Formats: sequence, C-alpha cells, structure tokens
Amino acid sequence: MSNYTVQLQGKELEAWEKGRFSNNQVIKDLETRTNKYQKENDIKFKKNKENINFRLQGDNKYYYANQCAKFTNYILKNGYPYIDKKEIKENGICFNTYSINVGYNQYCRNLKRFDSKAELLGFVIGYNEANNI
Repeated sequence: MSNYTVQLQGKELEAWEKGRFSNNQVIKDLETRTNKYQKENDIKFKKNKENINFRLQGDNKYYYANQCAKFTNYILKNGYPYIDKKEIKENGICFNTYSINVGYNQYCRNLKRFDSKAELLGFVIGYNEANNI
C-alpha cells in the first residue's frame, strides 16, 4: 500500500492517512487507473504498428511495436547504407514477415530480408541498440 499513498494528493492523502478509505475504494481507484493506462498503451501500440504488416501478439507486442517505430524514425532521419534517405522518406518503410521494405508492401524494394519474423525483430532490436536509439 505504500506505493499507492505516493500517488495520492491533497484530500485523498489526508483521508488515506486517517484511515477513511475502504479497501473497495482503493480497489476501484486502482482499476480506474489501470484501465486508463491500458487505453493509453493501446492507442500508442496502434500508432506504432501502422507500418507493421504481420501480427504481433503476447506480452511483448508493445515492446516490439515500439522498437519498430524507433527503427522507422531513425531510418527516415538518417537513411540506410545503400538506400538514399530521400527515397525512404518518399516511399516509407514497412515491416513484413520476412522482410523490411522501402514502400508499402512486401513487393517493394527490400531494405533487408530474413528467414523468420523472430529474426526480423531481433535485427530491429539489435540495430536500435547498436545505434543507441
């Protein structure tokens, strides 16, 4: 409960210290905050997943979508070794199951090809780490 008291302010904090909050009030407040944070995370996830053309699932889907968004922003700003950043800005980047492409689908120019989705995500994370993104 000590972590919870740090988030309370003003009259709520005074009521908590005097023992006027019931467990039901605390639970209801925590559920409300959790729902709010979950909605914010889902909105950010949908924004980050806009150029990903395969399914992300599980607990790490938010992390992977965020890593792909960071990779996209970095490549748009700095380019890629053999592709001009002007071309990348014009056409955009998309992530497919076996490739990262300059364009909107898997049939556009390849930025890089992979044997699996896991390999692609590993490359993106490694690239981000190597470039301190």
